[in-house]
Amino acid sequence: MSFSDIPPKMKALVLEAPGKYSVRWVDTPKPGPYEVLVRVRAVAICGSDPLLLTGKFAGGKYPLFYPMIPGHEWAGEIVALGPGVTEFKIGDRVAGEAHKGCGLCNMCKKGRYNLCENFGNMEKGHRWYGFIANGAYAQYQVYHVKAIHKIPDTMSFEEGAMVDTTAIALHGLKRAGVPPGGTVVIIGPGPVGLCALQCAKALGAGRVIVVGRGHGGRSNRMKVARELGGELVDVEIEDPVSRVLELTNGKGADLVVECSGSEEACSWTVNMVRKGGSIVLIGNYKKPVNYLMSKVVFDEITIYGSRGNPNASDEAINLIASGKINVKKLITHVFPLDEFAKALETFVKRLEGAIKVIVKP
Repeated sequence: MSFSDIPPKMKALVLEAPGKYSVRWVDTPKPGPYEVLVRVRAVAICGSDPLLLTGKFAGGKYPLFYPMIPGHEWAGEIVALGPGVTEFKIGDRVAGEAHKGCGLCNMCKKGRYNLCENFGNMEKGHRWYGFIANGAYAQYQVYHVKAIHKIPDTMSFEEGAMVDTTAIALHGLKRAGVPPGGTVVIIGPGPVGLCALQCAKALGAGRVIVVGRGHGGRSNRMKVARELGGELVDVEIEDPVSRVLELTNGKGADLVVECSGSEEACSWTVNMVRKGGSIVLIGNYKKPVNYLMSKVVFDEITIYGSRGNPNASDEAINLIASGKINVKKLITHVFPLDEFAKALETFVKRLEGAIKVIVKP
C-alpha cells in the first residue's frame, strides 16, 4: 500500500475540552522520520481514560493540549513507513506501548525510559501516546518505532490490545521478583490485577491469593480470578489482613502487589507481607496512605513503585502467544468506535460484568 492509497480523512475520537469529546472526521496523519503509520484495529479502554476524558487525570495536568486523540492500549497493522524505518515493513502486525523516552537522559540510557528526565518535552523526543501525544482512538495513527512491537499472526488484534495491560503487571512483578514456589497476594481483581495473577503463576509463584470485593457472589472479576487459579479473599465478608495471615500460617505473603489504587488497600499491604518480603505498588493513589513504617523498618520490607511497562512488552507478547497468559478471558465487550460513549459507560459502570472493553476504530 502506498500513501496515496490511504484515505486523507479518518474517524477519530477527539477530546476538545474536559468532558467534551466526539467521534468525527479528521486529517489522517503522516509518519515522520523513524515513525510508522498504523491502521489501528483494536483499542482497550484503560482505567485512566475516563479520568483523562473528564480532565481529572493527574489533577488535570494532562492532556497538555486540546483538541487531542486519547487511547494508548492498542494493536493494528503498519500501512506506511516514515524515512529511516528499516526495522518494520508494511503489513507487520504490531502492538504499542504508551511511553517513548527521549533516548538522551540518564534514565533513558539506563533503559528506564518510563522515567524519562525530559518527560513531556516533545521537542526533545519524549512521547506519552494518548496523554501528551495523539493516541489510538482513531482509524490511523503515527508511532515511533521504539514504541511498537511485532505480534504473531496467531494473536488477534483484540489480544494485542491487551499487551500493554499485561506488560504493566509483568513489569511490576519483575521489579520485585517472584520467589519460585512462593505466595503472592494480588489486591484488586481488575484487568491489571487479573493479568498480575497470571503473570505471577507464569513466573513461578506456587500460590496466588486475590483480594477483592465479591459483591455477594456476583462479581465477575472475582469469578474470573478463581477460574484463573486464584484463591479468593472477599473484603466484604472477611478482614483481608487477618484472612491472608490465616492462609499463610501467620507468616504473610512473600510478595504483595497492590493494583486497586485504594489508599485503604495500600495500607493493608505492610501487614500482609512476611518478614523480609516485598510490596509492589501499581495502583494510582490520590491521597496520602497511612503506613506503619516501623514495621517496614524492623521487618526489612522492601517497597517498589511501578510505573508503565518499560522493556516488558516483548515478553508479555510471548506469554500471551504461548497461552501462559489468557487475555481473552478478560475481554468481555467489543464496540465500534462510533459507539464509544456506550463502550465507556459499560467499562466505567461495569455493566454486564465488564472487565476489559475493546473499541474497534
